Amino acid sequence: MTTNTPARRLTVEETRRILVIGTGDTKADELLFMRERIEAVGGVAVMMDVSVLGDPPYQPAHDKHAVAQAADTTIEAIIASGDENSAMTLMALGASRLARALCDKGEIHGFIALGGSMGTDLALDVALALPLGVPKFVISTIAYSHLLPPERIATDLMMILWAGGLYGLNSACKAVLSQACGAVVGAARAVVKPDATRPRIGMSSLGKSCLHYMVTLKPELEKRGYEVIVFHTTGMGGRALEAIAAQRGFVAVMDFSLQELANQLTGSVVNSGSDRLESAGRQGIPQIVAPGAVDMVDFPTWQAVPARFFERPYHAHNRLLASVTSDGETRKEIARAIGEKLAAATGPTAFILPAGGIQQWDQEGEPLHEPEALSAFVEEMRSSVPGNAELHEISGHINDAAFSAKALEIFDRWVAEGIVPLGAPEGTQAA
Repeated sequence: MTTNTPARRLTVEETRRILVIGTGDTKADELLFMRERIEAVGGVAVMMDVSVLGDPPYQPAHDKHAVAQAADTTIEAIIASGDENSAMTLMALGASRLARALCDKGEIHGFIALGGSMGTDLALDVALALPLGVPKFVISTIAYSHLLPPERIATDLMMILWAGGLYGLNSACKAVLSQACGAVVGAARAVVKPDATRPRIGMSSLGKSCLHYMVTLKPELEKRGYEVIVFHTTGMGGRALEAIAAQRGFVAVMDFSLQELANQLTGSVVNSGSDRLESAGRQGIPQIVAPGAVDMVDFPTWQAVPARFFERPYHAHNRLLASVTSDGETRKEIARAIGEKLAAATGPTAFILPAGGIQQWDQEGEPLHEPEALSAFVEEMRSSVPGNAELHEISGHINDAAFSAKALEIFDRWVAEGIVPLGAPEGTQAA
């Protein structure tokens, strides 16, 4: 005989408090439904109202006046600021500051917001203000849209399309909202937050077949007491690296795959934003840089080949992603852009230039072997590395053992000089 055992009641310590953000003057029904669903699965909804003109028919824990105060202003001043864009930008500033303060005090364990383009704009700022490991969920009428630039996307942001959410509650809308509320409460319970036991190193790569130095470098750096986090540079991977670096989440960065930078310069949507290769330098984080795969430009397979690349070698990686190679002049442009970004770095910077090639398929006998274009890039890169950066040129390929050895040589010297902190003692494990 089977008996039903009552569900165990969560303790106060186990209860997850979820910050719920929205404009309560126009979306009260949806927000109150979300509060109900969060509480139905054992969470606590902490309501933050970001209305400007009206008031919600409920008392939020953090009202619009508190949000305005967090932005060092008042609702009256926000209303008088000019237009809806300036008003919501100020509310986004206040909401972001207030959310981060609540997080730092341990008063919230996750965040969820809903909105159209206006609410999404605000929600993206709040998500960026919260650290990695705090669940972030945005219910949006423009989820996954190209209206969202890469640099606005938080590292661990989750999104869902607000289907049927234009005006009022309905069965489609409830299905979406309830899933999102369950997801953020579940994520807040299940999350294993980043551990700082071992100093973290951020490394970029483009897959393992195109660039595979991490196969050597990762275990070597782990032996030295570091945690190595490798990012796949297909657009959002580089974005995540930049976002964590911007919050000083690394003791050093090995940015060896800059293909997203090439994508951005040539107009491809497969990019990480205009600030790629800037965050570590801006924060003064020691960085070792190399030009991995910058001769390749990615674009969606389901779009036509861009006109400027119509005659260039083409490869469809899958039904989502295709690549072409750039010509010598474009590669020289990319080299100059890399140099300009390195020149803005405020911390120790080294650049490794592998004159023998920068991705697996540009070697002799491979389909993307173009020695003249590679030589044009190498020559331009030599003269573009700024005076604040060490230039280390090797004759071999980026996937050769000599490249990894050079990277470790620079890193070990920086550790010996105290530029990079020592790794954790041998045997220490990150949680």
